[in-house]
Amino acid sequence: MAETALIDELKSMLIEGLHLEDVTPDDIDPEAPLFGDGLWLDSIDALEIGVMLDRRYGIKITSDDKRNPQIFASLVSLADFVAAHRQR
Repeated sequence: MAETALIDELKSMLIEGLHLEDVTPDDIDPEAPLFGDGLWLDSIDALEIGVMLDRRYGIKITSDDKRNPQIFASLVSLADFVAAHRQR
């Protein structure tokens, strides 16, 4: 499991980068789904997250990557992916 500091960093990145109004880091359950019943993110948000990951961590994720459902399943899975693949 990814470190708490990285999860907190990703929470802030999502809130700021996706302009999630009225959402605080404490509102985001790291185990909850990012899409659907969790944060209610959509495919446009997924593209934005991909851009943010590239800019901040040097991670490139393509829309046709078969791992995307696992990578974006929750904040914990996203953080684990970032921790394993970050370039900076």
